[in-house]
Amino acid sequence: ENRVSELLEIVGLKSTDLNKYPHEFSGGQRQRIGIARAIALNPELIICDEPVSALDVSIQAQVLNLLKELQQKMNLTYLFISHDLSVIEHICDEIAVMYLGRIVERAERNELFAHPTHPYTRALLASIPRIGAGKVHRHSLLSGEVPSPINPPSGCTFRTRCPIAQNDCAEHRPQLNSIESKSETKHLVSCWHHERIKNKEDSNEVQQKAGSSSFASDSVAHATL
Repeated sequence: ENRVSELLEIVGLKSTDLNKYPHEFSGGQRQRIGIARAIALNPELIICDEPVSALDVSIQAQVLNLLKELQQKMNLTYLFISHDLSVIEHICDEIAVMYLGRIVERAERNELFAHPTHPYTRALLASIPRIGAGKVHRHSLLSGEVPSPINPPSGCTFRTRCPIAQNDCAEHRPQLNSIESKSETKHLVSCWHHERIKNKEDSNEVQQKAGSSSFASDSVAHATL
């Protein structure tokens, strides 16, 4: 009982909450209890699967700040899974972008947001609403449906939706290769044409094709960062 009271206080609850029933707690408080359970055995690694997706924005910030505080105090490592790019940018040090269950790009946080190289990563970041001139703008970069992970396309699995796909993209699956990075962490990308993208040779082509296609909302939902 003493240990439980200690854990409740660590996550910002009161020891008197020990005698409450689950329905007496708010969503944010329940998430704090979940965190208390996760740290009970002093783990080195905690897997956080969409830990704040069901919470209000203000409560999300409180829970994320708690996670960062506990990380510093307990020297924790998080494997953080989320579709919310703003949350990812706030909490993560290194990011891996997944498409159809495979990592297509991996880099340090600032490197990835400043220099996205895989077409899918670029589409994800371009999907973030931007506020300008009193309006919210969202770029359209992708068209088509997400292929079945049971029967994925040959070669690069993203090629059926990629605005710069070439014939060779259908022949062989690209491996994760290290590219030039401004951070100490390696920047890895799985794309046959990453050099053209990094050098912005295809920026006009991407924008032209984007203008004639609609952004598929499920593309963000199928990303794990």
